[in-house]
Amino acid sequence: MTLSENGDLWCDIRTLHPAGNHPALFLDRDGTLIELVDYLSDPAAVVLIGSVLEDIWQANKDGHAVVIVTNQSGIGRGYYRWADFHAVQARLYDLLAAEDLVIDATYACPHPPPDAGGPAHSLYRKPAPGMLTRAADDLNLDLSRSRILGDSVSDLAAGKAAGLPVGILVSDGYGARDAEAARVLADDGFEVIRR
Repeated sequence: MTLSENGDLWCDIRTLHPAGNHPALFLDRDGTLIELVDYLSDPAAVVLIGSVLEDIWQANKDGHAVVIVTNQSGIGRGYYRWADFHAVQARLYDLLAAEDLVIDATYACPHPPPDAGGPAHSLYRKPAPGMLTRAADDLNLDLSRSRILGDSVSDLAAGKAAGLPVGILVSDGYGARDAEAARVLADDGFEVIRR
C-alpha cells in the first residue's frame, strides 16, 4: 500500500492482471460493500452486505478487476488515522477471502467535502473521477467496459465522469435517499440501474 506524497490518495494494489485492457467492477465501500457506519474505524464493526458478493464473484470469474474507490473524510477531519483505515481494510479482506472473493485494489481519498474544510477541487474525492482514472492507469483498465456500484449519487457521478457506461445504485446505505438524483445522471452514454 502507498500513500501519495501529499496525502491525497491511498492506494493498495493487491493483484496485477496480465497486460491488456480489462474491464473493472468499481465498488464504493461503506453502504455498498459493507454496512454503513459513520466514520468507521473499528474492524469489529465490519459487516459485509451480501447482495454485492455475487457481483464480486462474477467479476472474479470473468477476469475483471474489482476495485474499491472510497471517500474517507474521517481521516481528513481527524476522526481516525490511516492506520485505523488499514485495520478496517484488513478485516474486510479477511471476510471476503473467507467467501473466496478477491479485491484487486483499493483507492481511498481522505478529503472532507469543501463545506467541511476540504479542498474546493479535489481530484480524487468522488464525485470527481480521479480514483477511477488513477486505477485505470495503474491497472491497465478499460473504463469504457467497466461499471460502478455505489449507494450515493457521488459514486455514480464519478463513474459517469470517468467514462463508464453503467452505474448501479444499491438500495443500502444512502441508496434510497439518492435514487432520484442518480436517475437524473442517466443519458445516452450512461445507464443508471437501481437495485
